[in-house]
Amino acid sequence: MSGQRTRIIGKYDQGVEGPLLIVFGGMHGNEPAGVLALEEMFRMLEREPETNTDFTFHGRIIGMIGNVAAFNQNKRFIGKDLNRQFTPENVSRIQNARHDDELDSEDKELRAILDMVWVEINDYNPKKIVFLDLHTTTAFGGIFSIATDDMESQRIAVELHAPVIRKMIDGIQGTTLHYFNKDNFGRDTVAVTFESGQHNEELSVKRAIAAITNCMRSIGCVSAEDVENKHDSILIEYSRGLPKIADLLYCHSIMPEDEFRMKEGYKNFQTVEKGEVLAQDRNGEIRSKNNGRILMPLYQKQGEDGFFIIETIEEFGY
Repeated sequence: MSGQRTRIIGKYDQGVEGPLLIVFGGMHGNEPAGVLALEEMFRMLEREPETNTDFTFHGRIIGMIGNVAAFNQNKRFIGKDLNRQFTPENVSRIQNARHDDELDSEDKELRAILDMVWVEINDYNPKKIVFLDLHTTTAFGGIFSIATDDMESQRIAVELHAPVIRKMIDGIQGTTLHYFNKDNFGRDTVAVTFESGQHNEELSVKRAIAAITNCMRSIGCVSAEDVENKHDSILIEYSRGLPKIADLLYCHSIMPEDEFRMKEGYKNFQTVEKGEVLAQDRNGEIRSKNNGRILMPLYQKQGEDGFFIIETIEEFGY
């Protein structure tokens, strides 16, 4: 990647009524795949009417970088994890701040995101808003979607053709999934997160493109006949043999002073047994509290979650 990025990656509509789809990439600044996928998606949308004269886009899609400052420095965050700051109390504090010197880097990023989101909502005045937050992980292994308790969030997540992880919002706080809902936006609002693979894996970009495409289809922005089967195939093939639905069992939260070190070699969805040594910190060995599968083992210096343990609810059965 070259050059400094700004927040808006792109915007597309044809003036036809439909939902407002806001897609975030780079909410963690060291996760470039979502941003690269969005840049390619807007190029594809601009070219589509040239080769498909019947192509109609219903609604509007906007792509945004979440943490611009961190993204331009290839860091997960500058001072604190932006995707843990979307709590009502924190948002209120930031929006009520009288002076910039009261705010740190991630505070300013959060305020800029919400200001821009509201500009787009007021400009488009949609009946429905969908937020798709694109991420990647430090570990290799399977892709997955994270849904809220909202049945529409779970429906969209299933349509992305990747394992759906439920109850994740019970294990962590202050994410986009927690904040971007009807309570805070006053109209039909739904949020989904998609993890497309390892941070720097080339295929993570292609899988993120496929997820954006399937999301647009699932909410009616594009018709099924305008979506190539390859987008389904990319996601289905990579999800083969993984759970269709899984629930969070345990989240191992960490602090910098813990000196947390994940044991090498774990991949997303790898099975673990209760009592298995997964990591170490300054107090000694950290053992799994459950039988299950490991998710997002931390192999980077910055982060607030060492690993997650999930349990399979429903297999794909391909």
